[in-house]
Amino acid sequence: MSRPSEEDRRLLGGRDVAEAGLTDWVLLTGVLHARFRIPDYATGLSLVAQVGAAAVAADHHPDLALRYAELDVRLVSHDVGGVTARDLRLAREISVAAARAGARPTSVGLAVVELALDTSAVDTVRPFWAAVLGYTDDDGAPHGARDEVRDPHGVAPSLWFQEAGPDPSPPAQRFHLDVWVDPAAVEPRIRAALAAGGTLHSDAEAPAYWVLADPQGNKACLCTWQAR
Repeated sequence: MSRPSEEDRRLLGGRDVAEAGLTDWVLLTGVLHARFRIPDYATGLSLVAQVGAAAVAADHHPDLALRYAELDVRLVSHDVGGVTARDLRLAREISVAAARAGARPTSVGLAVVELALDTSAVDTVRPFWAAVLGYTDDDGAPHGARDEVRDPHGVAPSLWFQEAGPDPSPPAQRFHLDVWVDPAAVEPRIRAALAAGGTLHSDAEAPAYWVLADPQGNKACLCTWQAR
């Protein structure tokens, strides 16, 4: 395969993906995600084979997770650490193959969960967490982020380090969850959280993220690609 063109190496954001009209796909943490409901396992196996053939032809490498009734697909250009036009092209091919197989796209429940640690000493604590979790800070991209560590197999949640102030007294809550969802899923999740006894702690940074708290005040963030 020839080296990707500069255009095919250009990183795309959420607005680019939305304008591409890929209604089957959601951009979460810089990766394209899709979930297809399949009528039976045999159909899922056949669809995996079709996706694999298209990926080989494109010299691309999507991550696939096949369960009894669902196939999850993740697309990202690992060489540049984000979504590019190559991912959009393959996403369209996968959607066509899924439709022909009778698979139905659904974004219900599709989310990415990150762990976040509030700390004023990122460089001090980061090596410990990489070691104890068996994680790496090298995601294969030339711009590997210093503020996070990742599961090298791409299965477990990543851990990122949120810069905190120099206050020597520890905060009441150091760890929190960041839950990345489709922008269309935010309002239903907020309503469900409030109905479950939670509170909306802050929407000052919306639509990038909303801060929610459980009845004891433990916080979590609902995050989207918007306004980033």
